[in-house]
Amino acid sequence: MSANVDRLYELLPAIYRIRDAEQGEPLKSLLRVIAEQVNLVEEDIARLYDNWFIETCEDWVVPYIADLVGYRPVHEAGEPGDVRSEQGRARNQILIPRREVANTLRYRRRKGTLALLELLANDVSGWPARAVEFYKLLGWTQAFNHLHLDRGRTVDVRKGSALDVIDGPFDELTHTVDTRRINSRHTRGRYNIPSVGLFVWRLKSYSVTHTPAFCVEASGPHCYTFSVLGNDTPLYARPDPEVEPTQIAGELNLPVSIRRRAFEERTVGGGHERRQAAAAYYGLLGDTLIGKSLAVWAPDWPRKGAAQPIPRESIVPADLSNWRYLPQRGKVAVDPVLGRIAFSPQELPKKGVWVSYHYGFSADIGGGEYDRPLSQKAESVVICVSSRDELSDALRPWRGLQPEDADAESSQPLQPPHAVIEIMDSGVYVVPMSISLLEGHSLQIRAANGKRPVIRLLDWQTNQPDALIVTGAEGSRFILDGVMIEGRGVQLGGNLRKVSIRHSTLVPGWELDNDCEPKCPAEPSLEIFSPNVCVTIEHSILGPIQVNPVVPTSNEEQKERDDVSEDEAARAHCHGISRDHRLDPIRLCISDSILDAIDPDSEAIGAPGCPVAHAVVTIRRSTVFGQIQVRAIELGENSIFNDRIMVARRQYGCLRFCYVTPGSRTPPRYNCQPDLVETAVAEQVRQGQLPAGEKDSTQERERLRVRPRLNSTRYGMPAYCQLAHSCAGEIKRGADDESEMGAFHDLFQPQREANLCVRLDEYVPAGADVGIILVS
Repeated sequence: MSANVDRLYELLPAIYRIRDAEQGEPLKSLLRVIAEQVNLVEEDIARLYDNWFIETCEDWVVPYIADLVGYRPVHEAGEPGDVRSEQGRARNQILIPRREVANTLRYRRRKGTLALLELLANDVSGWPARAVEFYKLLGWTQAFNHLHLDRGRTVDVRKGSALDVIDGPFDELTHTVDTRRINSRHTRGRYNIPSVGLFVWRLKSYSVTHTPAFCVEASGPHCYTFSVLGNDTPLYARPDPEVEPTQIAGELNLPVSIRRRAFEERTVGGGHERRQAAAAYYGLLGDTLIGKSLAVWAPDWPRKGAAQPIPRESIVPADLSNWRYLPQRGKVAVDPVLGRIAFSPQELPKKGVWVSYHYGFSADIGGGEYDRPLSQKAESVVICVSSRDELSDALRPWRGLQPEDADAESSQPLQPPHAVIEIMDSGVYVVPMSISLLEGHSLQIRAANGKRPVIRLLDWQTNQPDALIVTGAEGSRFILDGVMIEGRGVQLGGNLRKVSIRHSTLVPGWELDNDCEPKCPAEPSLEIFSPNVCVTIEHSILGPIQVNPVVPTSNEEQKERDDVSEDEAARAHCHGISRDHRLDPIRLCISDSILDAIDPDSEAIGAPGCPVAHAVVTIRRSTVFGQIQVRAIELGENSIFNDRIMVARRQYGCLRFCYVTPGSRTPPRYNCQPDLVETAVAEQVRQGQLPAGEKDSTQERERLRVRPRLNSTRYGMPAYCQLAHSCAGEIKRGADDESEMGAFHDLFQPQREANLCVRLDEYVPAGADVGIILVS
């Protein structure tokens, strides 16, 4: 099939085309109209053919094919969403998984087998899993004539590797009987004859490919971290799929954090025991930069022309807590639990260190080497860069000229109206950036798909700020897509029309210590000085946002300021008012993102020196740490506000299906927590089910019960912003579509878990009880 509209015309003999050209090509125009309709018919026929097969059909066809094979939807997980909306289609992909429908008949033939439970977990919920029969781990007296050497054994304190995994998915030691059922709704037990446990991993393993390591100079020039931010981060395994469908998943097949003993491979030779990195985790796959779980490069180390990456035989697994361990010459110590690297102090790498590794996180937000949609204007000029000098040269047309650079303006390169600067690797770019856009122009700085570059902003100037400064004339636009910015924040000025931040991270606190504590917790990640800008933030992680628009002032007004008190001038500035100007509120649209002010008493969105920021905010499916102080919230939906909200206009806007900290001043709320549980207690008192004297104390207990519980609140940790398993169901299923509130709403984890629970009961071995155990 061809979409060429002239394909029918090209089939005509040349003589007819010549005569048609002599008459102004009327026949060509007619055949183009006919060819367009032919193309539409052929595309429709091809689409109908594709819809016959589950692998190629459109999403709306999946439920119909599922009905043909007798697939029964799980109503406990919720009803299907509206196929006309993006959110509805995403929900339907979880409720009726395409992969499960495709394998329904195969599952029925394998019903009752242990390995099938792992396949179900992967196909139904998308979670990697390991199935364990706990009766094999019971301590019992075996007959001498029929020994089971593969059953659980008593504890051997000399085997540290077995001790590391006690009570985990890879436990091999014996346990006494636990009479509680593994699928109990109250307290669960594990070790019993009918119990089968399905350990699932919700965190994903994300790669970082050939990026510079961070030298921890405060501890020594031989000390490095895998994370470019300098924080300790556990390294995760790159999961390899099982070879056989009947194989039970092991550590190498799952996105687990790498243990020190698992990373260690012991060999005995010459009367001595030697330790080196396990081949399953360390190294490359072939000759490309795509590696196994981790790899380390140090050019010309330990000698000039040495093989790179560093050979596995030179890697020594070690515990680098407090940097006490010092490797011998020619060796490199690696701690996979802390994500640290140590060289010998007598043999330092002179040309830097590069690493590839995997880290754990919940979802595709904040930038990373994951697949994401890219878009730009059709007429945009795309400039690809892969080094610091190339990026600096590419930014020259947009470099903000300083007064001392006025003579250089004639040599300034021509600025294209619409341009894209695409960074082609996951390197670190240390470049001072000051961008100035002309009227109606647009610039997009983005990472190539599957890359995660880092823009590191340093303290270049002593008497001026060193943020990424973006200014623009009337109607200009700026887009930041897929990058991480550390060291400083971003400042928006001039008359920018629109700024978009997508799949990016503006590191909260600018920089991190080794324990993920921010070094500058009070500093903003985004400062807005532009008076008319509309800022859109999607699938990103940011620190505080300060809104401080510059109100235009006339010369006469500047002279009259001596007659106005400082308090009056400050109040006028906070409301965007000057003598001849009254600014409309700045619009902030945040979705599927994390906004982290670090300190509960700090402002996540605010204005310095003002009671509220002159901004109107829309927040969807996001998690906010810190206070929000704005003029109005137009819409807050499916979000978690961990700290107080203060709006100036309470009659404007709405909050729906959100958690709002008690004591907040908000617009009207609908189906928000803890309002619902407080209303339920009041209703119990009204109906006489609860004494009136216990109303206040019961409401306080309910408020504490439904407060969101998170596994981590520190950026840089794998479980950052993930709702804990002990979090109240009103939060875990509190969104308008019964998914969880907050930044990870679109994972639809409650629906995944409900789907999986019902399917496990359907395919579990006869007489067995199966329970889901969340590992991460």
